[in-house]
Amino acid sequence: MIWAARALLLLLPALWAGGARAGFCEDRLYAGRSYTICEADAARDEIRLFLRDGQDRLLGQFFAVEDLLKAQGKRLGFAMNAGMYHEDRSPVGHYRENGVELMRVIPNAGPGNFGLLPNGVFCIRAGRADVIETRRFLREAPQCDHASQSGPMLVIDGALHPRFRAGSTSRYLRNGVATSADGRRAVFVISNERVSFHEMGSFIRDALKLPQALYFDGNVSRLYAPDMGRADAGFLLGPIVGVVTAAD
Repeated sequence: MIWAARALLLLLPALWAGGARAGFCEDRLYAGRSYTICEADAARDEIRLFLRDGQDRLLGQFFAVEDLLKAQGKRLGFAMNAGMYHEDRSPVGHYRENGVELMRVIPNAGPGNFGLLPNGVFCIRAGRADVIETRRFLREAPQCDHASQSGPMLVIDGALHPRFRAGSTSRYLRNGVATSADGRRAVFVISNERVSFHEMGSFIRDALKLPQALYFDGNVSRLYAPDMGRADAGFLLGPIVGVVTAAD
C-alpha cells in the first residue's frame, strides 16, 4: 500500500535542513478523518508541474524532480501527484508545462472519475493559481504557464459536485487541490485514510473554506513534504506538482 510506504524516507533529514521553508504542510482532522494539507501563496511561491526532464525522460518520482532542481540550485518545498495518466504516464487530459501544451483539453464526458463531469483544470499563471471548471476554462481560455486537467471537480463555486452522495461507501486514499477566489491560495490536500468524494469535498468546502477544488487521483495518491519528514514511495507517477524553493 502507498500509505504504508510513506514510512520509507527517501532522503536523510540532513538533506532537508537548508532550503525548505518551514510550515508548508500540516495535518488536519475533520469529521473524524485525517488529511494533510500543503499551502502555497501563488503570488510569492513558485508552483510548477513536472513530467519529463530535458532529455525527454520520465521523471516519475519526487527524488528525480529533486535531482533535476538541484542542478539549478533549487529544491522542492513539497510535491504531490497532479492528475491522471495513461500506462505510459502521459496525461489523460490537458497538460501544459513551462508554456508548452503537451495534451489538449478533453471536454466530453467519459468513463472513470476523469469523465465524471464537471471536471476541471488546475491553471498556474503569473501571480495566481486557479482551479477552473473545464467548460469555463474553454470559454475564458486563460494563458496558463502550467496546467493539468483532472476530474471530477470536488467543489464548484462553493458547492459540492452534484454527483457526490453522503454515506458513499466508495473510499480511497485521495488527493487534490483547492484555490481561493483571488487566486493567491493554492491548498494541496491528501487524505491519510480512505475517504469518499463527499467527505473530501466537504472538508475543503467547510473546513478550508475554499470555493474551487479539483480531484487529482485516488489510491495512487502520494505526497513529498520535507518539513514533515514525509516522502511517500511507490511506482512511477505521471504529472507531479510542486513548490520550488532555493536550495540554500
